[in-house]
Amino acid sequence: MLIDYFKKVGLRRILIMLAGNVFLGIGIAVFKFSGMGNDPFSGMVMALSETVHMEYPVFLMIVNVLIFIIEFAFGRHFIGAGTLVNAFLLGYVVDFFCKLIQSQLGEAELLWQRILAVCIGVIVTSFGVALYQTPDVGIAPYDSVSLIMTERWPKIPYFFHRMSNDVIAALICYMAGGIIGLGTLLTAFCLGPFVHFFTEHFAKKLVGMKNL
Repeated sequence: MLIDYFKKVGLRRILIMLAGNVFLGIGIAVFKFSGMGNDPFSGMVMALSETVHMEYPVFLMIVNVLIFIIEFAFGRHFIGAGTLVNAFLLGYVVDFFCKLIQSQLGEAELLWQRILAVCIGVIVTSFGVALYQTPDVGIAPYDSVSLIMTERWPKIPYFFHRMSNDVIAALICYMAGGIIGLGTLLTAFCLGPFVHFFTEHFAKKLVGMKNL
């Protein structure tokens, strides 16, 4: 059954999804290096993991499992290989690159370094999201919640469902002592256009190629 699934989706789609998660992990790590805030969900998980003194990858898996229950119950058609990779492996990718960046660059102390890191984070994260979502081999638990809400309440646009979830995540992040800053604002308002650009001009072209 598992073999049939991989044959159906194709090796190329799986590889593109994996590459997307790697770039997404790099982008999240760069945001953390900036010290100016991360995307709401990542920021929330990082803040809560520090509050309960638990390693980020482990805590992220726990949160994803809890949200996965919602995805499994109401949005089973969104589940695929990408769901599992994002839920269980992304945290370790982020942790690896966070440690790598810190060991090589230390801390971003100057304002221009932080702003540059945020700009790079937006581009790399958007590129990663485009690569991870375009192959259509599964949606991450958190991302699926907005899609499920849109299906159940179609009169409300997806943007507002996503924004409401991000606002809640940002509030929890703030209450847990996390950073809400330029990085948070840019991911909220700039990630969409950049993801659309990379999806149309890069990811779709890759996925559209013949399978390996």
